Amino acid sequence: QVQLLESGGGLVQTGGSLRLSCAASGRTFSSLTMAWFRQAPGKERESVATINWSGESTAYADSVKGRFTISRDNAKNTVYLQMNSLNTEDTAVYYCAAHTTPWGPIQLIPRGYDTWGQGTQVTVSS
Repeated sequence: QVQLLESGGGLVQTGGSLRLSCAASGRTFSSLTMAWFRQAPGKERESVATINWSGESTAYADSVKGRFTISRDNAKNTVYLQMNSLNTEDTAVYYCAAHTTPWGPIQLIPRGYDTWGQGTQVTVSS
């Protein structure tokens, strides 16, 4: 069973940067598709970015393209989200998610993921 633990959230000013980390337990991490989602108050959960098992294939929501970068280190069982040029619309709880069937495709829909972290708050002030 895979468990996910996010870290790295916090308060940052508009234009600033943050790097989120998601540490995964279990020996199958290197075969899993991973993703980041976010949910702002009163809004539905939305996709942010996804990465395949090897890190060679990624996809991003239009709202973050060119500003956010997803990456992974399979030796450390960790996936990252580097967030640059943050604005107030990026304020949300950010969740890490895993598709625990090995070698799965990348996808930007929440129902494609069956394991979730507890989330980390990102607040961008103006």
